[in-house]
Amino acid sequence: GDLQPLVDQRTALYAATDEMHEPDVFARVPEDRRLTARGIEVGHIFYFGTKYSDPMKALVTHPDGKERAVHMGSYGVGVSRLLGAIIEAHHDEKGCIWPEEVAPFGVGILNLRAGDGEADAACEDAYAKLTEAGLDPLYDDTSERPGGKFATADLIGLPYQLVIGPRGLKEGKVELKVRRTGETHELSPEDAVNRLAERAFADG
Repeated sequence: GDLQPLVDQRTALYAATDEMHEPDVFARVPEDRRLTARGIEVGHIFYFGTKYSDPMKALVTHPDGKERAVHMGSYGVGVSRLLGAIIEAHHDEKGCIWPEEVAPFGVGILNLRAGDGEADAACEDAYAKLTEAGLDPLYDDTSERPGGKFATADLIGLPYQLVIGPRGLKEGKVELKVRRTGETHELSPEDAVNRLAERAFADG
């Protein structure tokens, strides 16, 4: 759509970053034309003037027939800044909460007892099926205690966590957690893999 009305609305307000703030100007601006909000810088616009066009002899002919050096500038978006902005907008006290569209991995698989034959087999089977489904899982098969694995998984912030351990497997169950909401589901290993593959969570 046409973004010009939105641009006009914002530029009609006094909204300057700290380094551009002018107290004298601000004092003269009516309160209804002031804007205060949090933000994060993800890009820069630089004005170069004729610093580079002069030595390059990058000239244009003006309507008066005279040649003049072009005025140059650049605009850039920092990829690392974008990641910081995403984390700033999507996190809680436990860590990151990656949106699915930009998550480094689609799901974390937590093996609660690495070395246990049944748990290892269930995790490896889930890993293979989720990989085939295109979810690019991250498999935690470390010897860390369950509490540590949960904390690490929350800190990393992958959209989903598939928790597999001997106790649950004895009942034919695994746990599926939605990182964003903290909601958990007890499902059979097959149902959990299928629901992940289909993105069947209404809040996912």
